[in-house]
Amino acid sequence: MRRALLWLPLVLFAGLFALVGFGLLRPASRTVHSALTDKPLPDFALPAMLPTKPGVARTAYGGGQPRLINVFGSWCVPCRAEAPALAKLAAAGVPIDGIAINDTPDGVRDFLARYGDPFQRIGNDAGGRVQVTLGSAGVPETFLVDGKGRIVRQYVSNLQDDQVADILRAWKAAK
Repeated sequence: MRRALLWLPLVLFAGLFALVGFGLLRPASRTVHSALTDKPLPDFALPAMLPTKPGVARTAYGGGQPRLINVFGSWCVPCRAEAPALAKLAAAGVPIDGIAINDTPDGVRDFLARYGDPFQRIGNDAGGRVQVTLGSAGVPETFLVDGKGRIVRQYVSNLQDDQVADILRAWKAAK
């Protein structure tokens, strides 16, 4: 009995090690089941960030065409990393609107010139009020809004190339 008790700490440590290893090896889901999922997009209206693109408002959603809303910042390093995925989605015909958080027109203009411009509209959320209203905790985050104006999915962190096909399927199903 005493001999078995000597092995108990080692067995517990090995079990803990296995549990942590399993958690690290399992891929994390980047889809969040937000409290706003399957609910109408909250009411908001943001002024245009750039004079060449309109702002973003709730009234632009629900006309039968699903859209993505990407919450980003020109100062955000992961936002730069997701630019290729957004470009692929835009090239596939997915309409994408941007909400620039705590940013400047010059910063956004430079960001778009350097990393590409997938956005049809860009709203200026200087205080982050709309970001909080949407349930976004940081940047980047992307919301899929269906053709009825309801939030279907929320993607936390930067979009990856391996998510593009799944997002395209979800976008087509959201019509």
